[in-house]
Amino acid sequence: FVIFFPISAAQSQTPLVSKLEALQCHFTWDLDPSRSKLLHRRDKLVDIGTEEGNSWLGHIYNLRGFIQYKLGLIEDAQSFFNKAAEAFRQMRKADDGPWLAVNYGNLAWLHHHLGDQAESEAYLSKVEALMKKYPSPSQDELHAEIYAEKAWTLMKFSTDRELVTDYFQKAIRMQPDMVEWNTCHILYSKTDDVLEKMRVAKEQDPENLSLAVYYLEQRAKKGERIEDEARELAGRVLRNPVSSHSGTKGILRVYRYYVSFDEAIDLAEEALENHPDERYLKRCAALYYKWFIYFSSSRPKQSTIDRAISLLKEVISLYPHCSLMKEVDLANIYAKSNHTKAIAEQMYQQLLESDLEPADKQLLYNNYAKYLKCDRQEYQRSVQYHMKVAAIPHQSSFRRNSIKILEKMKNRRSNLMLREIEEFLENLQEP
Repeated sequence: FVIFFPISAAQSQTPLVSKLEALQCHFTWDLDPSRSKLLHRRDKLVDIGTEEGNSWLGHIYNLRGFIQYKLGLIEDAQSFFNKAAEAFRQMRKADDGPWLAVNYGNLAWLHHHLGDQAESEAYLSKVEALMKKYPSPSQDELHAEIYAEKAWTLMKFSTDRELVTDYFQKAIRMQPDMVEWNTCHILYSKTDDVLEKMRVAKEQDPENLSLAVYYLEQRAKKGERIEDEARELAGRVLRNPVSSHSGTKGILRVYRYYVSFDEAIDLAEEALENHPDERYLKRCAALYYKWFIYFSSSRPKQSTIDRAISLLKEVISLYPHCSLMKEVDLANIYAKSNHTKAIAEQMYQQLLESDLEPADKQLLYNNYAKYLKCDRQEYQRSVQYHMKVAAIPHQSSFRRNSIKILEKMKNRRSNLMLREIEEFLENLQEP
């Protein structure tokens, strides 16, 4: 298969560096996220778990190794890359194969950065040997295993959905028997004919609970009554090891929209009772308590608010490096109770004074703007914070949301800040 591709290297580059830059691996895939995003992705990967039989375990360890490297944790990085190689060998029941090409490329880069050029050369030789032993179908294409791992990795970082879909489709076309690739592709892509594709995928991958939950949800969206099936599927989800890929969050969402909020809360509590130490479950439960409080048709009981606060505090302590959204949630929950409104404002002020990256500032300012409008009725300050979000030159869902809100305000002719909003939007530059 093709591992190397043409590059425009400077004349002064050593042959080793030129070869390294031509590898297909995490070090050459333009994965350069912020520290905040690296920490967030690391937590997401930890929550997937490392259960035996997970067909993506090698990919998970490879990515965790790269993230540890980017965070400066070199020994951890090497350990995860070694675990990735072992996971691939166990899953594929073979000592070598094209699935090791990305892993060997990562190790070649890692040893280069450690100054061990001999070991780096050794892993380059391993990649070249794999290339000769397992050629790709054509000279201008990568091997299917590399397309699949690249697609799975870019899912976690890239916003280019077309590119990710293209890589998955190429991998599946070359090796259509890889059921997990097709399942992952379907769960990622949002096409008009997704329901029929999911039905077929579910027949091929009947033990995949994430797929089963998502398929049930899509049928419910089409108007099917799925309450009994949802309850049966929830039992299967709860009997399985806890993982962010086991359908837990999805089945709670199905309960919320298509069964009942109360049953969703009961289900979350049952899951926590069965697995009291699982942080991912606590994160899911905190999310659903938040939704219950936000969207309940009646005023929530103080006991419900207290439970949400307790869970959110725990989740914040369990995810110390990426807890901003949960801290915002906690402030908003405090704002829903008369005797804790002052705590909400105090929390927001502390967050506003913290040193945040642009994307995190947008998250915070957007939520603070909504809090100012809904909980404090400070409309002008709310507008000002939506402007702050939009003024940060970084594309995000929070920026798009604030701009949309400002556009709606502009169309309300009675708005006291109409002229200011119009001028701001006219002069707003795209990142």
